[in-house]
This record gives sequence, structure tokens and C-alpha cells, in this order.
Amino acid sequence: MSTVTQGAHRDGGAGDDAGAAKVVDAVRDLAPVLRERADAAESAGRVPDESVAELAGTGFFRLLQPTAFGGLAADPGLFYTCVKEIARACGSTGWIASVLGVHNWQLGLFPEEAQREVWGGDDGARISSSYAPTGKVTPVEGGFRFSGRWSFSGCEHADWVFLGGLIKGEDGAPVDSRTFLLPYGDYRIEKNWDTLGLRATGSHDIVVDDVFVPEHRTLSFLDTSALDCPGQRLNPEPLYRLPFASLFTSTIATPLVGIAEGAYATYVAVTRERFRVSYGQKVKEDPFAHVRIARAGSAIDAAWLQLSHNIAELYGYAVRGEHIPDELRLRTRRDQVLATERAVEATDLLVENAGGNAMRTGHVVQRYWRDVHTGRGHVANDPERALTMFGRGELGDEVRDPML
Repeated sequence: MSTVTQGAHRDGGAGDDAGAAKVVDAVRDLAPVLRERADAAESAGRVPDESVAELAGTGFFRLLQPTAFGGLAADPGLFYTCVKEIARACGSTGWIASVLGVHNWQLGLFPEEAQREVWGGDDGARISSSYAPTGKVTPVEGGFRFSGRWSFSGCEHADWVFLGGLIKGEDGAPVDSRTFLLPYGDYRIEKNWDTLGLRATGSHDIVVDDVFVPEHRTLSFLDTSALDCPGQRLNPEPLYRLPFASLFTSTIATPLVGIAEGAYATYVAVTRERFRVSYGQKVKEDPFAHVRIARAGSAIDAAWLQLSHNIAELYGYAVRGEHIPDELRLRTRRDQVLATERAVEATDLLVENAGGNAMRTGHVVQRYWRDVHTGRGHVANDPERALTMFGRGELGDEVRDPML
């Protein structure tokens, strides 16, 4: 048994929730600074390096990192609370923080050798990702030859990357999808991210030109879906017994709820003093404005309650070491889509209440609106289709989805 494995088991496999609670407080203290930088980040098309460094200083990126490698392996609800607070201040920073932070959880599922390669020399190393299985994969002795191009990477603040590729059988049909872990130097970044929303995320293309990836730096999605990964034997904390899709889609749904919260708080603060010349009254005296704002607030609260309730229930099963029911995994995926739709609905209501000037450059809700609509497509490009798929469990149909 390795030194790392012995250390991991000495603490009984418990995460450090007390330490994580201090991280939540530190993130909340940092949030006003991130808010002040939001416009500059959008103009630059990049989250400032100092913002990422200061988030690292709070311990945020260690929340889902194994204790064996200096992390807290904490209750994921604390991680998502932090994500929401960051996104409330700056949507792009919240998005980047969330995806970079959750990658430490996935690396905790990889074989020990891969974890040592990333964290052995720097336990603060960060990983970006692009999971679309578009890579060309050729099995060779000891691993794979790998090449391709991937979009939507969020790569500007990381030294490693997770990339997707299909493993095919002798007949050419896919038999598995894997995540491939590559260090910077084995890939290059082509800067082409130019969008209206989430502009500062820097989600440029990743290009790989025929490199060798050893077997231990790959992770099977079949094993991930079955909750039977090499790292789960190394890292015994309950966190690593959670389903991939439950964590990952919450990771991109939660920033959108945070963005909607930011839009709500900012808009309400400004609207308290807003005066409509055409009506000769303050907006706060308009009962229709009250209704729209109340509906927006209710939608945001419902979205957060859905996400946090499901994560708490999933984590409870993991803590008790019990099998997580398929019904709960389906419900979690369904509610991630619904929470995203509620965040969009709430932001739209605020824009509606602001009237025709809401979409002019510099309006208090404009950036939030652009960010939440851009992020929506990453949770579900077609919400109705997604709900049809993940709602099938409610009618008793069998659902086979490796992403669950």
C-alpha cells in the first residue's frame, strides 16, 4: 500500500466540512472584489489572473480535491454554495471557478499514478476540459495515440486538460467513451472565443496533434457511470461515490442560478430609486413591477432549492455507503434542466420589467441576461427534449444513459 493510500485511510475517509465552511466565508468576503472586476473581465475577454489566484487563496479549488493530495473532499453542497456566490458577483468568474473546481473531483477517480503526475509536484495544479468525444483514438502498447480539436474548453487558467474520445471495437462501433488527461505541451490553445455572453471565460479551442496518452491517464465513462473507478479505492471519502452527471451538470447549472441572483439583487437595488417620467411615479410604486420582481425571486429560490436538495440527498446516500437509486439520478438531471430554465425565466422577467432600455449597453441587467442565456445551452440545448429524456423514469420506462 502506498504512502498516499495509507494517509487517505487514516482519517477514516471523511471530508473536512469544517475547513470547507471557512472557505465559504472567505469566498463571500472576496465576492465584492470579483464584482468590481466583472466589466473589465468582460472587456478583456478573460478572467483576471489575480481573481483566480485569490480564489485559490480562499481554498476554493481544494473543496472537491482528495484529502490524500491536500484537499478538503468536502460536502459538495458547500462547493455549490461558493459557486453561486462567485457567479452572483461575476458570471464568467463563477463559470470558470465551477468547472475548474469540479475537475479535481474527477481527477480523484483516476488511477493513483495520474493523480501523482498532476498533484505530486504542485497540489494546486488546475485542469480544464472539453468532453465532446471528438478525438481520434488509436490503441497502442501501454496507451493510445490521440489527436483532434475540441471547443468550449475554459483553458486559460489551467496546466492540464480533460478531453473526450471514443474507444471502438474491432467492427468500428463505439464500445466506450473515455476522458483523456493531457499536460500543457501535449496540446495547444487556439484563441477563438468571441461571444456576447460569458465572454470572459476564454473557452478557446484545444488542438492535439498525435500525442501518446498512457493508459493510466484515461478514465472510462462505463466505469464512471457504474461508480467503479480506480480512484475510488484510493480516495475513500463519500464525495467520490457520487454520479458523474449529478455533479457535472450541477456544476454548470449552479453558476446560472448565481447569475440570476446577481441580476435580481442588482436590479432591485437600482429599481428602488428608479423614476418613470412617463408615469410620473417611482417604479417601486408600480404593482405590476412588484409582481414581475416577485415572480423572478421565486423562480430563483425554486431553482436553488431544487439543486441543493438533490445534491444533499445524493450525498446522504454516499455518506451512508448506500446504493443511489436510478430515480434520484434521473430526478437530479431533470431538475438541473428545470433550475436552468427558472434562472433564465427570472432574468427575462427582470428585463421585461426594465422595459425597452434594458438591453442597451451598460444597463444593469444586460450582462447578466447575456451570460445566463449563453450558459443555458451548455446544460441543455433543447430543454424540452432533455426533460422528455430524464422524465421517462417517472412513467416507469427504463433509461440507459451512460452520463447518469
